[in-house]
Amino acid sequence: MKRKIDGTFFEFRHHNTAEGKYWNPALEKFQSQDWRQKIREIADLGMEYVVVMATALYDRCYFQSKIFPFADITCSDPIEEILSQADESGIKVFLGNGFYGDWRKAGNNIKSQEVISRSFAAMQELAEIYAHHESFYGWYFPDETCIILRFSKDFMKYVNLCSAHCKSITPDKKTLIAPFGTNLALANDSYVRRLAEMDVDFIAYQDEVGVKKTPVARTERIYEKLRKAHDKAGRAELWADIELFDFEGVVYNSALIPASFERIKRQIENVAPYCDKIISYQYLGIMNPENSPSFAGHPESVKLYNDYKKYLGKI
Repeated sequence: MKRKIDGTFFEFRHHNTAEGKYWNPALEKFQSQDWRQKIREIADLGMEYVVVMATALYDRCYFQSKIFPFADITCSDPIEEILSQADESGIKVFLGNGFYGDWRKAGNNIKSQEVISRSFAAMQELAEIYAHHESFYGWYFPDETCIILRFSKDFMKYVNLCSAHCKSITPDKKTLIAPFGTNLALANDSYVRRLAEMDVDFIAYQDEVGVKKTPVARTERIYEKLRKAHDKAGRAELWADIELFDFEGVVYNSALIPASFERIKRQIENVAPYCDKIISYQYLGIMNPENSPSFAGHPESVKLYNDYKKYLGKI
């Protein structure tokens, strides 16, 4: 089944330094026009959604905040630039409510009142500064924890708490999570009950192909089971989060590089019959037009961009 990619994650700096080898240095130097250019490129590929992974990282914010100092980057307000361009390009943007604790300790973050309080204060600031943008579509909760058979009680409590806060400050905004451990989900009646109790609009399950947890051949069966569970629960749209990357060396300890489009095409085809939307991790750094004035990523990102562009022309 041929389907386009509906959206992409987006970041101002990749959280894992080793993985971000090929684009972090470029992103640090991006100016206003560069961030806008990336949104235009994403729109040119027919994508509708951009999910900003994090509005803070390593105790630095990507907007003017009372919580942390501003990040050491060239552009003074990258969130404003992407939202302004998204307004013009018809893109819907989710803003992440992290990382206001150590991104490597999500299990602690979702239980820490200190971290949660910081993230809620940041959301209030973000809403006050950016809610006037038509493109500001919703919130993303990036402190993901692993699905082990089903969503944990701690994660359920955290997601529902975040959603309640979102509704209190921005009642018109949607909510999104993108959990991992997808291949461990046991989509039985117990899973369905947890799913029905989770107050979130969209769940974009990571296909975990890039991180080598799930062979491509298994993804179709996994998402078929998830589709049945979501239909039974009657709650939350089922999205797929497909990974466009491979590793240059050791998983999690080497640079992310573009995967072959042959593999990515199979990823798309396997999840397409079961998912309401397909988003990707990620355009930035992994795909680039050859003549992009704001090039960031591995040289092979041009080939992946061209291969996907050809695919789009056939559907």
